[in-house]
Amino acid sequence: MTKWMLRIIALATLPASALLAQDITGTWQGKLAVPQAPNGELRIVVKIAKGDAGALKATLYSIDQPGPGIPASAITLQGNNVKFTVPAIGGTYEGKLDSDAVNLTGNWTQGPKPLPLTLAHVTDKTAWEIPAPPPPPKMMAADANPAFEVATIKPSDPSRPGKLFSIRGGEVFTINTTVDDLITFAYGVHVRQVTGAPAWVESDKFDINGKPEGGALPNLNQFKVMVQKLLADRFQLVFHRDKKELTVYALTVGKNGPKLTKSESAGTVPALLFRGLGNLPARNATMEEFAGVMQGAVLDRPVVDQTGIQGRWDFQLLWTPDETQFAALRGPGPLPAPPDGAETQPDLFTAIQKQLGLKLESTKAPTEVFVVDKVEKPSSN
Repeated sequence: MTKWMLRIIALATLPASALLAQDITGTWQGKLAVPQAPNGELRIVVKIAKGDAGALKATLYSIDQPGPGIPASAITLQGNNVKFTVPAIGGTYEGKLDSDAVNLTGNWTQGPKPLPLTLAHVTDKTAWEIPAPPPPPKMMAADANPAFEVATIKPSDPSRPGKLFSIRGGEVFTINTTVDDLITFAYGVHVRQVTGAPAWVESDKFDINGKPEGGALPNLNQFKVMVQKLLADRFQLVFHRDKKELTVYALTVGKNGPKLTKSESAGTVPALLFRGLGNLPARNATMEEFAGVMQGAVLDRPVVDQTGIQGRWDFQLLWTPDETQFAALRGPGPLPAPPDGAETQPDLFTAIQKQLGLKLESTKAPTEVFVVDKVEKPSSN
């Protein structure tokens, strides 16, 4: 009896916060200092709730940048430490709760340098209003025959870095794209699969800006069809296909299964934009689209999707590139040094396995090749 009394007295002397887990569900908000923002800051709102089996889930809103909320892949509470990751934008937050679970002091990381972000636990009365997201753009019908209503083609600015294919603001456009880039994008092949073309196809870069017929935006496959028609009409491209055994990379599922977050976006257009060499946040992407970006921008050979994974996913891939990677984006010369203080990341193959639960392996396979029979420099606008 005496031993039990001692235990009860000992428990009674502990603070309440040690006896009960902190309740962090609800709305949290704070201001993130961003010099590039119109007012030098962005208002951030994080809504935390309990999901299936009591697990925490979170959604992040940047209310000065209109758009839907972005789900976190996971949120953890260990003692007073809170951490969540938003793979679709390559962001991570780590903070520490005060004793009353009213303030969360920590850092937001979306690049090499963390930014301080303090979040306050607020009520419905004091919470900032989250603007309604803009209406979704009008998309082409699935059975549409996509084409450009009008398109301009001009030489790229040689001082402008990078390369881009994008669908935005009622228009579709490319930046710093060679005809090789247009072919590999439009037909889903690697540059090593393109043969028979003159040298300028690989070296001359163009910016393309166009409006789709009917004003509706294409999905990714329809965008590719539009570029195919542009190549035939404005570059006079004629080609045929053949088969050849090539060394490729096969993308498969790892032994413990994939580590991907199901996308909650209602759209059919992925966001696969690099935030630097070796930093790829992906939003609303299929495995086929991911393989296409890796073969088009990163790797020196074709990538074949053999995962069998269907649907659209959010994830982030962080790795340290080697000298064989990103040749098309960075140009000749050595890889740039990582920023001071940047976290050391694994090589690509290890990162894909550990971060995504997938595998990337070199193999040989009969592969389609794209033989150029005719191509000309673009006709005038």
